[in-house]
Formats: sequence, C-alpha cells, structure tokens
Amino acid sequence: MWKEIGDRQSGKLRPNSFISRIRSNRASSLQLSNHKEIVSPHRGAINSLQVDLTEGRYLLSGASDASLSVYDIQHTTDYEGGGLIAKHKPILHVDKQHQNGHKYAISTAIWYPIDTGLFVTGSFDHHINVWDTNTSQVVMDFKMPGKVYRTAMSSLATSHMLIAAATEDVQVRLCDMASGAFSHTLSGHRDGVMAVEWSACSEWVLMTGGCDGAIRFWDIRRAGCFSVLDQSHSQLGRRPPLLERSTTKVTTSRSFSPGQTSSSKTRPPQKKATSKHSGGSRILRQGKQKQRLHPGLLSSQDRATAHYGAVMGLKATEDGMYLLSAGSDSRLRLWDIESGCNTLVHFEITRLQTTKPIQLAVTQDSALVFVPCMTSLKAFDLWSGKTSMTLQGHYEHVNCCCYNAYDQELFTGGNDRQILIWSPPKLISQDVDEWDGRTGKPPALDEDNWSD
Repeated sequence: MWKEIGDRQSGKLRPNSFISRIRSNRASSLQLSNHKEIVSPHRGAINSLQVDLTEGRYLLSGASDASLSVYDIQHTTDYEGGGLIAKHKPILHVDKQHQNGHKYAISTAIWYPIDTGLFVTGSFDHHINVWDTNTSQVVMDFKMPGKVYRTAMSSLATSHMLIAAATEDVQVRLCDMASGAFSHTLSGHRDGVMAVEWSACSEWVLMTGGCDGAIRFWDIRRAGCFSVLDQSHSQLGRRPPLLERSTTKVTTSRSFSPGQTSSSKTRPPQKKATSKHSGGSRILRQGKQKQRLHPGLLSSQDRATAHYGAVMGLKATEDGMYLLSAGSDSRLRLWDIESGCNTLVHFEITRLQTTKPIQLAVTQDSALVFVPCMTSLKAFDLWSGKTSMTLQGHYEHVNCCCYNAYDQELFTGGNDRQILIWSPPKLISQDVDEWDGRTGKPPALDEDNWSD
C-alpha cells in the first residue's frame, strides 16, 4: 500500500486509479474480523442479507424462523474484550409474534433502493410485505400464488416502483408499489423461478432463472422475453473493444468473394429490383415478420438451457456487462449480457447446495465473485475462474453473502444462525486511535502501569 501512496504523492498514479487499487487490495485480503461482531437474534437459518445502497450503513437480514433484523454496522452498540471487539446488536427486530409478521420462513429481504425508510421481505407464507422502517409496520402486502424465493428492485428505476418476484409458480410477477397491485405477469418458464435480477444498465430489463434450467431476459415494456441464454452459444473470454468490432464490420462489408471484382460489386442489382412485384414480396414480408419476433418466442431457442439443473442464483456485475449464474449442477457460468454468449470461463469445480437459492456477491471492480459453497465461501477470479480465497468460519451450510463496497467488508449468513463479518486486516495505528465509546478511555491494549 505504501508504494501506491508514494506513486499518488509523486503524481505517477491518478486519484481514481489509487482508490481502485486500495479497494482491490483490501478486497483480496479479507479475513474473519476480530474487531467487529454481529449479535444475531435469529433462531433459524439466515437466508438473505443486504446492505442499503444509499449510505452503506444498515444491514438487513431475514431468517427461516420468520424473523427479520436491521443492524447499524457503522455505529457500535456495545464493546467487549477491553474495548477491542465492537458488538453490533439489532436496532430493529421483528419475529412471527408481530401482528403483521410473516408466519413461515423469510427467504428474501431487500432494501428500497433510494431510501432506507422502506424494505421488502418475501416468505414461504406466499406473501411479500413492504415495511416502514421507522414504525415497524407493514404498509403494503402482496399475496402471491406460491412460495416466494427471491425479490428484486431496480436501483436505476425512475419511472416505476416494481418488485420482481420469483416464486414456485411458473410466472414471474411484478408488484407495483405505487398501485398496490400486480402490473405485469411474465410467462415463459416451464417450472418455478428461483432467481431474479434487474439489469444494471436499463431499468426496463429483467433477468430470471428457473428450475427448468433457463435464464430469460425480459423487456417489461414488451410482451414475451427477448432472449433465452444457451450454454452452447459461446464466445471465448471478453468481447472485443467497440472500436475493434466496428473496424471488423467495415472490413467484412467491403470484402469481396473469390472471383468477384470491384466493378461487379458496384453494379446495381436490377434483377432483384424487378422481382419486387412478383412473389418475392411475400418472402420479404415473411422475413420481416420473422425478424420482429422475439428470439425467446422461437421454438428453436425457447427450450435452450443455461444449466443442466435449476438456476439457483444470479448476479450482474457492477458495470452491467456480464451476468453470473449458479446452478444445481454445481457449475458457475459467466455470460456476456449484450451478445448472450457463454464466455467459457472455467470456474474451478465446487459443490453447491441444491435445496434453496443462494445469494452471490461481486466486488465493486467486478474482479472477484463470492459464492457460498456448502460450509465455506469461495472467492473466484472473474476471468481466470481460479479460487482466490476460501473463507471458512461457519459450522453449517452458507446460504447468502453480501459485499459492502463502502468499507470493503463481506457479510455471510448460514444455517448455523450466525452472521459473520469478513474484513481487511486492521492496522495497529487504527487500534491506537480508537477510544472506548462508553468510558472515553483507550483500549486496554494501550494501557500500562503508568496510565492515568
């Protein structure tokens, strides 16, 4: 880190590059935190975690005992170990005894993207609730046709307030918070839907993954899905740069076939023009109609699969260019969203649980992807597929993980009812500068026999 600081001071490194390097170094050195701890009140498995997108301050959790909690991860509620371990207790906790609480397991809990005053929970009791954070009351309730597996809201949306719901029903429903009713019903999957993710580039594009092994792309302004990902449709690695692709198109359009000269290229196609009034017009019209159809509605592409089993999790990169998918076939795949191609990144073989959806996480620079792998959490390099880190701390299966880009911290929840914090190593100077919030004294580590 000192080398980056020296390069920044001498002007060799730009401020944005300096920040990205520091963040990348911190993310690649995560370890189980020995100075922060979350006191979990849940009596069941932790199924969902999310840090709010506005301040990066509040952590929301949902558990299988139908309880939910909110934690302030920036302000400590208590200290232990002579002030060395900061305890974070929930500032809001709701269980099934609450008059409006869920009756069965909470499978998903997300924040309202632009304000921490609201959050959304989905449960196996077939309900999606919208909560007021300040009053701990349900302000809106949506009755779903089956168990709710995942919910998602677009962080870019300015024209709608839609909650995309993935349930055990074959149809994906969009709940409108403005009207309190369903605004869309997306039909196409042949089995229940377990994963849903909004695009990071467009507020109108939704991506869903189902138990039928299909990943479908939807434009909610139009009927039907416009793309179905096919694992056999592939490209090797990243897509070429935009300038390189445009140059390739120009050169191929000007290339001639063998035996063809430039004079024959510029000769006007008179025969094609005269045949316009014949039966060729029907072929032309049929061709145009075929081009207008969504690829997802064509019979040849409608049955394409992205995994050989159910799609258990989806996560788009921060730049919105690529999509990560995890399947019950214990495979991770990286997809180019623009072309819909499988990038053929070979992630090291790992074992994923197949009983419930899993929650993936990526770093801010999209260099690492965190995947729950049974009792451990693995960090894979996005483009090499190699295991960068293996984080072990849970006693049972890990269900979800959430990366906080503000502090470069990772939160994980599992069947052992615990929420663990993974953070970069803490510098000694930070320990010296911190004071106990209760007594106003420095930590016991810095005290000696001559301290007052």
